[in-house]
Amino acid sequence: MNRKRSFDPVVNEKVELLILGSLPGDASLAQNQYYAHPQNQFWRLMAEVIGVPLPMLDYQTRLTALLENRIGLWDVIAEAHRTGSLDSNIHSLTSNNLISVVNNLPHLSTIAFNGGTAARLGLKTLKDKASHYQVITLPSSSPAHTMPYLNKLIAWRSLQKLSA
Repeated sequence: MNRKRSFDPVVNEKVELLILGSLPGDASLAQNQYYAHPQNQFWRLMAEVIGVPLPMLDYQTRLTALLENRIGLWDVIAEAHRTGSLDSNIHSLTSNNLISVVNNLPHLSTIAFNGGTAARLGLKTLKDKASHYQVITLPSSSPAHTMPYLNKLIAWRSLQKLSA
């Protein structure tokens, strides 16, 4: 079984909000893009947060729009064995060096986790460093998390005041 690997972080020195997922799913890995599964609601949710029609834009423009709004992206897991795309199937994982990245983001004030697995593993990795930031656990944007979109949107809109 192949190990699945996360992407490089999408950050710059202006990032104030870092959104951390768990590990890209198979559709994302196949396209080499964060949140590439057509039913993943990440880009739709973030469009509501920052007021930019992200789903209508090409991938690089989406990433640029996030960075222009001082929002970074990365994943908690560097690599792991996983059959399919469900977080519940993740095992034998290696964590990304979150502390190194957050230490190089001088304006970082908030870390938001995209889902419970990302939060659980990310907080374990960050340890005491997490106390230096506002930490938010959001409902997963994944189609596997069956919460209605409007309920997810209410939670994700809490990021609006952070990216304004």
